[in-house]
Amino acid sequence: MVAAQSREPRRIKATPFDFPYDGRLVAENTALVVIDLQQDFLSTTGYFARQGYDPSPLRAILPTVSRLIAAARKAGVRVIHTRQGYRADMADMTLYEKWRRKRAGLDGTDILLRSGTGFQIVPEIDVAPQDIIVDKTCNSAFIYTDFELVLRAQGITHLMFSGCTTDVCVHTTLREACDRNFQCLTISDACASGDRQAHEAALHMVTVEDGVFGTLTDSSAVIEGLSRLGDRPEATKG
Repeated sequence: MVAAQSREPRRIKATPFDFPYDGRLVAENTALVVIDLQQDFLSTTGYFARQGYDPSPLRAILPTVSRLIAAARKAGVRVIHTRQGYRADMADMTLYEKWRRKRAGLDGTDILLRSGTGFQIVPEIDVAPQDIIVDKTCNSAFIYTDFELVLRAQGITHLMFSGCTTDVCVHTTLREACDRNFQCLTISDACASGDRQAHEAALHMVTVEDGVFGTLTDSSAVIEGLSRLGDRPEATKG
């Protein structure tokens, strides 16, 4: 009886098909990716606000992301955070990026620098010692980082995406993950952008061509699906 139950498909309800497609939702192979929930993007004095965007839509998803993190840990699913920022000496910043920084009025500030307080993840998000943190300089978490190496080393093949912004860093990382043959799920109410139209378009693009960028669902479906994996708080990887 137990053996028969273990072979039953495990999926999360999603559009345009349930995740994962093969019904093999396994905690050890799955990660919740939390993109760039940093002070520089969510504070009223950070990069995002200085670009003229309202950070309140980004802050609004924090309770949802926190619930997802708790559910992931309870199920034994790895949590991976990303942070975007450059070296304090800006040696990793191209001439174009320096031009954009000056154009944005950021010269002389520590905004988007790893030495600045804004680089840190907001205190509303619990970062546990067993969580993985990937620091990046690009929109994609895969470029110039060890993100893919970490995923392969940990045996992670299924990614669930949350964070900000939906249309830029989340979507860029999602697209690259799909091209690298990871199975991807975007959590609609756990992602946000300062541009509502861009946010909605990015979510819509996930589902085009029958799921060209994976699948789309909301946090309640993810939490329900993870609950069926069992309560395994001790299931962490070294």
